[in-house]
Amino acid sequence: MVKVTMLARVTDGLPLAEGLDDSRDVPDAEHYKQQIKALFKNLSKGHNEASRMSIETGPYIFHYIIEGRVCYLTMCDRAYPKKLAFQYLEDLKNEFERVNGSQLETAARPYAFIKFDTFIQKTKKLYQDTRTQRNISKLNDELYEVHQIMTRNVQEVLGVGEKLDQVSQMSSRLTSESRVYADKARDLNRQALIRKWAPVAIVLGVVFLLFWVKTKIW
Repeated sequence: MVKVTMLARVTDGLPLAEGLDDSRDVPDAEHYKQQIKALFKNLSKGHNEASRMSIETGPYIFHYIIEGRVCYLTMCDRAYPKKLAFQYLEDLKNEFERVNGSQLETAARPYAFIKFDTFIQKTKKLYQDTRTQRNISKLNDELYEVHQIMTRNVQEVLGVGEKLDQVSQMSSRLTSESRVYADKARDLNRQALIRKWAPVAIVLGVVFLLFWVKTKIW
């Protein structure tokens, strides 16, 4: 069965819409939603390039598609047919693009398209029972194949993002430390120059002062 459905803008990970009553029967629903948000964050950083993917997490599996800078994601039981899950997402994509596509870039707050939940709930009901004639026909549709869609583990996917973040943070820290080191090196060089030339400057200053006093007296 379809358990959770969420949409997000890929460019910045901003949540756009969600099935509001999706997760009522999911234990630890908040845990899986946090994983989804972490996945959206990774996608916004370009950590996963596949436009379609399945990601295993506990007894469930995330399926997502990316089209038009929007990620459409659903979490289903592992036994739920992969082909139906992706066709469900395709239906959401087609309707969202038709109704809200022109407003995507202007969305500035999370869940700006929360009213899309109505369509999510209506469409989810059509896909819940895999034994209906409609869904059996979709499963037998040879024109829609999902065999080529990669399946990965959630820890593998999110772990890659975390490692890349750590590398990025380390790089930033090293850059910052190198700037501090360069500043300290310049200060030390400046102090060395001052120690080297200060006595000379003092002697020249005294000579100039004596010369000036002498000219005034004479």
